[in-house]
This record gives sequence, C-alpha cells and structure tokens, in this order.
Amino acid sequence: MKIVVTGGLGFIGSHTTVELQKKGFEVVIIDDLSNSTEKVLDGIVAITGKRPEFEKIDLKEKSKVEDFFKRHQDIAGVIHFAASKAVGESVEKPLLYYENNIGTLVYLLKELSKKQRASFIFSSSCTVYGQADKMPITEDAPVKAAESPYGNTKQIGEEIIQETCKVTPAINAIALRYFNPMGAHPSAEIGELPIGVPQNLVPFVTQTGAGIREQISVFGGDYPTEDGTCIRDYIHVVDLAKAHVVALERLLDGKNEENYEVFNVGTGKGSSVLEVIQSFERVSGKKLNYKIVGRRPGDIMTAYADTTKANEVLGWKAESSLDEAMKSAWLWEQRVRKESV
Repeated sequence: MKIVVTGGLGFIGSHTTVELQKKGFEVVIIDDLSNSTEKVLDGIVAITGKRPEFEKIDLKEKSKVEDFFKRHQDIAGVIHFAASKAVGESVEKPLLYYENNIGTLVYLLKELSKKQRASFIFSSSCTVYGQADKMPITEDAPVKAAESPYGNTKQIGEEIIQETCKVTPAINAIALRYFNPMGAHPSAEIGELPIGVPQNLVPFVTQTGAGIREQISVFGGDYPTEDGTCIRDYIHVVDLAKAHVVALERLLDGKNEENYEVFNVGTGKGSSVLEVIQSFERVSGKKLNYKIVGRRPGDIMTAYADTTKANEVLGWKAESSLDEAMKSAWLWEQRVRKESV
C-alpha cells in the first residue's frame, strides 16, 4: 500500500517512514526541506535498506498538491507532519503559521475527499489542552484557548478534520495528540537536527553537553512542583513513530469506531526539567552547565498524558524509559558533531 508522509524528512516523519517501511508499506515523502535535508534519506536507507520515493513540494502551492495527487492515484493514506512548530516564532509570525499549518491541511483534505476511500493521520499536540485542570490528561479534557498561534493551528486543524469527516464519509481520520518527543533511532542514522537554536529542551541539553551551547537556562525554579521546575511527558520518537503506524493500520483495516478519532500519545509519566538534566548526566557521564532563570511567558506548569485509551483501543504502549530515550539522543548528537568537524 502506498502511504504519503508529508514532512517525512523531519524528526518524527523520518522515524515514522522507517517504521512504515519495516511493515512493508510503500512510502512517498513530501517535504519542502525548510527544516530538514535530503541527507536524511541516506539514514532511512541505512536502517531499512530501502529508499522511499521523495518529492520536494511546498504544500502551500495548491496546484502542486493537485498535480501530485493526479500522478499518484493509488494512495491509500496520508500521515501529515508538515507544519511549522516553534511556539515563539508563531507569536512573531502568526500569518506564516496560519498559511503553512492550515492552508496546507485544507489542500490535502480537498484531494483526499475526491477519493473513494482514504485514511488520514494528523500530527496534533497536547498544546490543545493548555494547562489542564487535572493530571494525567485524558482525551476528554477540555480544549482550552490556545496560548500561541502554533497551538491554535493544532486546535483549528482538528476542527477542520472533524468537520470534513462529518460530510465526507470516504475520509477516515485519527488525530494523535502527542506530548514531548525526544531521542533518536538507536542506530544513530537519523535523529533530531534543529536548524539554528533548538526550540525543544532535549536538543538544547545535548548541544550544551557537546559544547555547542555554553549554558542551558532552566525557565523557572519556583513552580509548585517537587523540584520547582516544569513537568512534561517525554516520549521516545521511535515509540511515537510506531503509534502512527498502529493508528494507520486501524483505519486501513476498518477497525475505527467513528470516522474521526483522537488519541493521546505519551508515556503517562511526567518528568521535570531537572530530571531530564539528571538523566543526561547519568547516560553521558558529563556534568551539565545549567542556570535557573525567571519563568518564560506562555509556559504551562505540568502536562502528562493518560494513555489508557491508546493502550486499550489502539493496543499501543510506549516502551522506552527516559534514560533510554536520552541515551539515543546523546549518541545521535555525538555522531552529528563528529560529522561536522
């Protein structure tokens, strides 16, 4: 079966492509290379022995999207990762985010709605919950007003898919609301490679450990948590990639109960910023230079998933520990630095 992975050369997209190919799917990657590089294809080949088809397309160009689907009539499903994802940048450039994250989604759904049957997996986010009232967060937790244009695009994206599914029975969709992806493939052939200053904690940690960054700032040490720092649910990217494959197979096998479903994807365990730093120090044997500074506007205090629904309905469960995920991130960081010397 032919599956399209948009943003397939990015962090999560590349790991999902690997898991799809392992399961025998034929993958076509669409990526505009705005936050990735074609070299990622070599890593995918090194792991799977197979090169996925790749087309460089900017999904904001509607005519290019239409042309792609005309040329690929036999597509069974789409896993949609292609989106801008930096919270801070979205505040500075809201229109860029609405165009890139909403416009492209609409163009894809328009093409899928022309098909007799199509499966669609949407890369959503726990940001839709904001600061949830209760922990752990279930799928029934209220969706709160977004803290940023990025978060808003995920909420709007989910609404667009849900409303499209209501009137287009041909499309079956699952939105995966994931928590904090981290780590790299254990082979160290692919991993997270942010362009410029990392927006996420773990690459900032590993880059500081590698001497690329002088010091890591811990935003806020006075939260009402055990050690005063923010708590998040950190999930190994390979576990996350496998969740996408399981969700896709659910749709392809017709096991979904409704044609739009939502699942949390996390470990079900919260780790504080200081616990993440301690994990790095354990797996690397290095002391990390960090400093506790003032809180960052827009940061929520605590977020970790209730994964019962994904465990029981999808039959999926995160397998890797924080230390295992951190070790893979550190191995990847060391490889990247060796190659750049």
